Amino acid sequence: MGAVLPVVLGFALFWWLGQFDALLVSKAHDDLIIARQYLRRIMERGDEQIAALGQSTAFAEAARSGRLDTLLEERRKALGLDFLYVTAADGAILAASPAGAEPSGNARWRVVGAALGGKPETAIDLFDADAMDAVSPGLAARARLDLVPTTAAAETDRTVETRGLVIHSASPAPLPDRGGGALVGGSLLNGNLGFVDTLNDLIYAHADLPGGSQGTATLFLDDVRVATNVRLFGNRRALGTRVSKEVRDAVLGQGRLWLDSAFVVNDRYISAYEPVADSTGQRVGMLYVGFLERPFRLARWAMVAAVVAAFALAALVTVPFLLRLARAIFKPLERMNRTIAAVDAGDLGARTGTVSSQDEIGLVARRFDELLDRLQARDAELRAFARELDARVEERTRQLEETRRQLVMSEKLASIGEITAGVAHEINNPIAVIQGNLEVAREALGPAADEVRTEFDLIDQQVHRVNMIVTRLLQFARPDEYAGYVETVMPADVVTDCLVLVRHLLERAAIVIEKEDIATRTVEVSRTELQQVAINLMVNAIHAMPEGGRLRLRTRDEDRSGIEGVAIEVADTGVGIPADRLRKIFDPFFTTRTHGGTGLGLSISYTLIARYGGAITVESALERGSTFVIWLPAVRRPN
Repeated sequence: MGAVLPVVLGFALFWWLGQFDALLVSKAHDDLIIARQYLRRIMERGDEQIAALGQSTAFAEAARSGRLDTLLEERRKALGLDFLYVTAADGAILAASPAGAEPSGNARWRVVGAALGGKPETAIDLFDADAMDAVSPGLAARARLDLVPTTAAAETDRTVETRGLVIHSASPAPLPDRGGGALVGGSLLNGNLGFVDTLNDLIYAHADLPGGSQGTATLFLDDVRVATNVRLFGNRRALGTRVSKEVRDAVLGQGRLWLDSAFVVNDRYISAYEPVADSTGQRVGMLYVGFLERPFRLARWAMVAAVVAAFALAALVTVPFLLRLARAIFKPLERMNRTIAAVDAGDLGARTGTVSSQDEIGLVARRFDELLDRLQARDAELRAFARELDARVEERTRQLEETRRQLVMSEKLASIGEITAGVAHEINNPIAVIQGNLEVAREALGPAADEVRTEFDLIDQQVHRVNMIVTRLLQFARPDEYAGYVETVMPADVVTDCLVLVRHLLERAAIVIEKEDIATRTVEVSRTELQQVAINLMVNAIHAMPEGGRLRLRTRDEDRSGIEGVAIEVADTGVGIPADRLRKIFDPFFTTRTHGGTGLGLSISYTLIARYGGAITVESALERGSTFVIWLPAVRRPN
């Protein structure tokens, strides 16, 4: 006990401390994800605002009447932008806000070039002082920061930072008699304390941090803090201070995440850093969140001290008593141990014999001899039973595993179905209110509604989009209510019809079709629902081959578990599905796409096919493609 238990305690504490540190790093990583999403949302909002203004009726009217300067000034102030201007395709600046701005050089900015090409785009770009003063007089002065000597930072000869990080948005804008144009706007992030304070409140306002710890957030230009709530001393923010050299080399130099303890201005923080890239993909800064490490370190060592003290006290009290108790146990146990050794060697007639003690050890010794008597009598029976039991266990194990897999999938679908049905119901009510009030607004405005026709049409489109999502949710939650008319169909005919419906996607993606129909059996299903499943698999295959490839469609007769059936195979030569995601693809709301998709397509398809007694299986390998097989029981032929 004196040797082993301290070792066990040491390993337990070592493991616990490791888990403690891992949890801290995991929290910092989660906080960084929130910060990244918040920054991305700000950029998306800027993109939406610029795009909405460029496509608005007011912009078109101002462009025709020559009042673009007045409109841009009003909208720039309302949107909180630092600059806003309109450029023609030939680079001419048609209007700009604020007054005195003289932006130029459309070819320099990738977002402007994209907008002139017809595609709205938003990015974080690095502006030098001349570029900032060109788009907004005085903006360079706002961005200027004196560098503050910082402990552990990389050596530098610079004493001032004159560049600025700008959320840069551009969107196509119609220009009468000038061809295509672009509406360009941006906001300076240097000194934007509202951004970091809101971000800090979003992450740490209700965080459960130990007393004395505090959460911080920072935006860096290169390695210089240009927006931060880290304090240098008192209430002075650490603007102009620089990140430590080890973090700079890892994040800006190598482009990787930093998830570890790091020195921040004047103390160590559990930190998370990630690089910030401009529109060309160059790393121009970093995004940081973290919290003070010292309170966690003190709490950790206080816990270690308490555990060690409790262990020492427990050992001091219990060890003497246990040693005295052990003496009365050792001798009978040694006799029992010799008996066990003899039985183990094959002598089933070996016994412990009479034990003088009448305590629990003596009782155990006597019962042990009785047990050996019964053991000897039943040994032959057990050997016979063992052979039979092995065969039964093997069969039952196989059946149990198959049943467990089906139950898990059924429970998942049932649980998510109940949730999604409730969510869909709650969404339908406000959507109905929006549609009703939109019609009231149209009737109340009468002819005046034409001025905001674009906005009303946009609302109609988004309401229709929400209705479609709700319909898919209800189709998943209550598949029986959306079941189609069951009829006898040839799978090959369904595949042919589906090819017509996805032909435009195939031509756009340069995909070659390989089709083979050798199935002779028919199935009883809803033709519409089978088309829905097949089209979903085809569209997924097309998305998996953005650079083109081969889409193989086969129908064949296939028997499973003694049941006649038909298999429809949809195979692609796309990117494939990683093994760790393959087992989740039929889970509701799980999707491998980075943009778009609700994660319900395969779940609904699985539910539809399962309702007809069928199944969907998949095989996939990275960079080699995926193969989905729909199997349905065939219509029984009359004898």
